[in-house]
Amino acid sequence: MTKRTLVIPVTLAAVLLCGVTLAQEPVVDINASMHPHLAAAQRAVVEANRAISESQRENKWDMHGHAEKARQLLVEVNNELKAAAETANRRK
Repeated sequence: MTKRTLVIPVTLAAVLLCGVTLAQEPVVDINASMHPHLAAAQRAVVEANRAISESQRENKWDMHGHAEKARQLLVEVNNELKAAAETANRRK
């Protein structure tokens, strides 16, 4: 393959990866009055995601995918925190 034929698939993959991350930003959606510690952890995840995003912009996205992988893991952490809160709610 020539360099030109590689540009299109690589660009498409980068756009799709960014789209997946933007579609799944961590949010604070745990009731702090019921689960204050889980809600605090979720706020920390949202703040960490924001800081990584700012770092990506400052470095012109040139971090060899590591920052984006960290953001994806934060989305996963956020989902697990929400699942923990929901499980605790069902047990009460």
